Amino acid sequence: MNRRVRRKTLQAKGNVTEAVTKGPVNEVEAVVCLAKEEREVDWSSLPDDTVVALFSLLNYRDRASLASVCRTWRFLGSLSCLWTSLDIRAHNLDSTTASSLAKRCSKLRSIRFRGASAGNVVINLEAKELREMNADGCRDLTDASLSMLAARHQRLESLQLGPDFCEKITSDAIRVVALCCPRLKRLRLSGLRDVDGVAIGALVEHCRDLSELGFFDCMNVDETALGNAASLRFLSVAGSRNIKWTAASQLWVSLPNLVALDVSRTDVTPDAAFRLLFSESLKVLCALNCGSLDAGVFLAYNSKTKVLLARFTDIVKGIATLSQDSHSAPNLSGMKRINHYNNTSNNNSKISNVRNSRIGDNKSSEVKEWLEWVLSHALLRIAESSTPGLDSFWLKQGTPILLNLLGSLQEDVQERAATALATFVVIDDETATVDPARAEAVMHGGGIGFLLDLAKSRREGVQSEAAKAIANLSVNADVAKAVAMEGGISILAALARSPNRWVAEEAAGGLWNLSVGEEHKGAIAEAGGIRALVDLVFKWPSGGEGVLERAAGALANLAADDKCSMEVAMAGGVHALVMLARFNKHEGVQEQAARALANLAAHGDSNGNNAAVGQEVGALEALVHLTGSHHEGVRQEAAGALWNLSFDDRNREAIAEAGGVEALVTLAQNCGNASQGLQERAAGALWGLSVSEANSIAIGQGGGVSPLIALARSDVEDVHETAAGALWNLAFNAGNAWRIVEEGGVPALVHLCSSSGSKMARFMAALALAYMFDGRMDEAGMQCDSAPKTGSLEAARRMAMRHIEAFVQTFSDQQCLSVAATSWAPAALAQVAEAARIHEAGHLRCSGAEVGRFVVMLRNGSTVLKSCAAFALLQFTMPGGRHAMHHASLLHKAVAGRVLRAAAAAATAPLQAKVFARIVLRNLEHYPAEAM
Repeated sequence: MNRRVRRKTLQAKGNVTEAVTKGPVNEVEAVVCLAKEEREVDWSSLPDDTVVALFSLLNYRDRASLASVCRTWRFLGSLSCLWTSLDIRAHNLDSTTASSLAKRCSKLRSIRFRGASAGNVVINLEAKELREMNADGCRDLTDASLSMLAARHQRLESLQLGPDFCEKITSDAIRVVALCCPRLKRLRLSGLRDVDGVAIGALVEHCRDLSELGFFDCMNVDETALGNAASLRFLSVAGSRNIKWTAASQLWVSLPNLVALDVSRTDVTPDAAFRLLFSESLKVLCALNCGSLDAGVFLAYNSKTKVLLARFTDIVKGIATLSQDSHSAPNLSGMKRINHYNNTSNNNSKISNVRNSRIGDNKSSEVKEWLEWVLSHALLRIAESSTPGLDSFWLKQGTPILLNLLGSLQEDVQERAATALATFVVIDDETATVDPARAEAVMHGGGIGFLLDLAKSRREGVQSEAAKAIANLSVNADVAKAVAMEGGISILAALARSPNRWVAEEAAGGLWNLSVGEEHKGAIAEAGGIRALVDLVFKWPSGGEGVLERAAGALANLAADDKCSMEVAMAGGVHALVMLARFNKHEGVQEQAARALANLAAHGDSNGNNAAVGQEVGALEALVHLTGSHHEGVRQEAAGALWNLSFDDRNREAIAEAGGVEALVTLAQNCGNASQGLQERAAGALWGLSVSEANSIAIGQGGGVSPLIALARSDVEDVHETAAGALWNLAFNAGNAWRIVEEGGVPALVHLCSSSGSKMARFMAALALAYMFDGRMDEAGMQCDSAPKTGSLEAARRMAMRHIEAFVQTFSDQQCLSVAATSWAPAALAQVAEAARIHEAGHLRCSGAEVGRFVVMLRNGSTVLKSCAAFALLQFTMPGGRHAMHHASLLHKAVAGRVLRAAAAAATAPLQAKVFARIVLRNLEHYPAEAM
């Protein structure tokens, strides 16, 4: 591989120096002089040890990529000295792949994997020199599999299974481990049902160097057998139950080498804990979240030689006590950051105190490492349990400790600390609610900077958990601003491109939460986040539901912004989201994909995304299909997308062809007890489709009138407003008008017209009633066998007219009307127009037939209908309205000016009709026919 690079060789430097000494050479000549020395460099000729050193700085994924450059580098990248540790948690390796890696893993010392199936594959690596095995997600790991792992790796010194419960592991497997792995020094197991004395005895007998033992969250542990483990220096039974504490404390206090003991989250008694503190060798007793312990019992223990870590003690001070005999105190984390959120609280001082403490000798360092591990484990478990009443603990002690643990030199401690931060701030997963005090405590403690530093780590496990913490914390708006200020958006956008699915998933989640803030959308786009999110959909089209849901959710938020929605479309987002809506079966993915498509289609007036979504193959069919989902959220977002898409004329007809009318009528019929959002969108989608007369007739004939009347009776303004809009469109057709009367729709519309808090709902209800009783329904009724009886129809007509009149009068000040009618002065007319204006009505768009109907209504013998028609035309033509020019053009084409002037001059016309008609004429002057 050859690459041209600029090299400043010694000879070149000499030439430049000589030239400068002589004087006449300027800077340009110097550069030319250097350029002459430019030559080709063969990177493959680098010394092997240099290449190996470069490889050692990379993670194994990048190392494998770089090894594909040439044969030499492939050989060097396969050297076993580079493969001493391996983390395969994010990969689904099969036996063939594992066997191909076996040659590289001859000197493998440490491995991390996830799941029982991965454990079976590890055997094929043939890593006989393996010293450390760390696995999680091992609920299905059996005795046979663990026994095989132990038998194939007899030089194991450390075995850790957890924190997930190992429910299928029994004491039999522990005995096999003891027999096969005599060099074992550390054993940590979680969630076993029973750890009997025989298993513990086997460990004591065969593993003579066993110094650390941890049985976490186990149902039964033989405390008597543990009393014989004389080699133990560290013991943890955190979360384990059914321990006889009187016997345990009497036996364990005699363990000659026991330095640290963890009894967190157990029912240890005060007497037992007090007795343990008098052990000659014990230095640390960790007893976090032990409900039976009380501060008063422990006033007499010697705090100078013993450290008790409990909710009622100063944990940070206790940790610092362990390093008082240290000869030096370097930074524990090896990290230095400037805290942009200066806070002089005790929390910050606590963090710095612990970070600046370090224990000098090896034994003390082991204590510190063990303590970091058990604290991270205990705090994560406490956070997961959502134990009430711990707010003060989290704010005063938990947060500083977790922030300190982020700087640990142990990778799994960093991961658990980040996971605990991601967990303890969340109050409710379903509603994505975050405790603001806890989130801000992390921020003010400098936690955002620490987490972002970890997110830039080359270790993917740490990246994933740091990104998860950033994502959850960013639900808080103030923390989100801090994340953006410290460059977090660019970091998350980069992580979203990670080939590791877990990293990409958490990064996408962070961008999802950050994209809620309008101020962050542009920054995400500038950082390349939109392209990265779209690429995720194509990278994991199936099998990665978590990353797909988060990516689609982030794109949905970004698509709500007009500029970002265009970038989503240009990045291929329309096709990606439609693909998810069509083929993905995960309800969370479907919901977010539909929501994203709804937001993309919401910008029909400013870009072409609405039409683009409708034209994408299978888009409309997929959304229509999703309205029948069993998941309410999916139905709601699909209906919302169809509502927005129906604003485009071509989409409206295409939705009907795809079965949208029938599907949405069915949805409306079945959403009586559904959420308000679903009800609103179901009615809204029918409203959008009913703009077309053919669709309106189909909705009426398909049974859509009755559910819309039911939704019009809702107390929720958004619901009954959209239902009123749909009924207004339906009432334009005489046959539908009859159905509305038959189904009892008149009282519902009258109630809206008079009582709704939404001006728009009242307006559209009044227009629907005006359509129903302007005479066209009577003409259709003569040919209809199921027409209502004359008496009931007349009563409905009188009731409707009375409430239409009352509605119009609420926007009419009689004194202002009289002044305007007397002078016709522009100022007086403007005052009446402003008082009568409903600003939201400017968003309504009427067809030529609808405008023409209002013009005809001006000639109606009913003074109420004349006033209503003039009032409606006033709303549709007010300057500044979105479709005012369109409506003015329709009126000009219908030569409505003559009718309006006649209405304004009619002696028998009501005052409102005359003045409103004159205002409409004035509005038309803003849009002269010649200009159109």
